[in-house]
Amino acid sequence: MTHSIFAVDSQESTQKNASVHLLPCRINHDGNVEPVDAYWNPSESQDKTKRAYLRGRKLHGKVVKLPEGYYGSVVEMSEPKKPENTQEMAEELEVQNEQDEQPEVGVMQGKATFDEIMIWGHESLTDSNEDPYLRGVEEWISFAEQIHSYPSGKTAND
Repeated sequence: MTHSIFAVDSQESTQKNASVHLLPCRINHDGNVEPVDAYWNPSESQDKTKRAYLRGRKLHGKVVKLPEGYYGSVVEMSEPKKPENTQEMAEELEVQNEQDEQPEVGVMQGKATFDEIMIWGHESLTDSNEDPYLRGVEEWISFAEQIHSYPSGKTAND
């Protein structure tokens, strides 16, 4: 059995700030849509929330900023390929494979970054108690802070 390994190749020249929207629906399309304004034209209300209509349904949105020091990445996955130096990679990752098996390496190309997400809900604003994706983001950030923190009184140099 081969193991897949993914690496993110972020190219500084292609990094740009993306506008990320989390919609409460599934859209079975993957690709560009031109012109976007014909399908998606959110407006801002007086209380600084957004309002839009998608296929006749009213959506309400709010901006959720990622905490200081965090950012998201928009990536595009390429086809898995065999690495050139599998022995060194296996030692680094502490993966024990049989001699005839070589892990496949899929490279994800960094396309853009973001520091906020627009969360959309049907007929009302979503909150972390109702929206599983927003709750998941908050839980992962809390988990990351816990595993990367040090016990009180200790620092990284101790």
